[in-house]
Amino acid sequence: MVLRWGAQLDVRPVYVSAELDGVSDQRVASYVAKYATKGAESAGTVDRPIRNAGDIAALKVTEHGRRMIYTCLSLGELPPYRDLPLRQWAHMLGYRGHFSTKSRYHSVTLGDLRQARAEYRAEQARMILGLPTPDAEKTVTLSWWRYTGNGHRHGEAFWAELARQRITTAREIAKQRAEERVFE
Repeated sequence: MVLRWGAQLDVRPVYVSAELDGVSDQRVASYVAKYATKGAESAGTVDRPIRNAGDIAALKVTEHGRRMIYTCLSLGELPPYRDLPLRQWAHMLGYRGHFSTKSRYHSVTLGDLRQARAEYRAEQARMILGLPTPDAEKTVTLSWWRYTGNGHRHGEAFWAELARQRITTAREIAKQRAEERVFE
């Protein structure tokens, strides 16, 4: 089996500014965001596992996607690649996770990034408002919960019942339409 990449290859340096004859940081961010927000199905594949190569022909995918899925299944059979989960994840083109999936052990977690961002924004807000940095030894946070009851408050029961009736009516209409289509 011969494995090749396509002829589309565009290698250019990435600089902070496009004035250095490189690709601008905004353009790179746009390119990454384009693919980071897509699922496997938008790349021409499917969102469910493929169990055998015979199922590939019936998939509603692009020819390119079909070839890539088949290639994952084929490579997964070869001895050097048997330890890789290519067959199991052929529907995701051999990759089993989201682009931003990281190891907690070897990388910073998304939670750590969110916390750092929140702390940075809080510090910016304090600077803009002229507030001092909080002192952990002098800052006291008090919080408590108290049960205040359950059910609807005054007047809410009426609106809840009205919503329930509308949903019931809509379901009955849909059921009648479906039955009418069966008899046509």
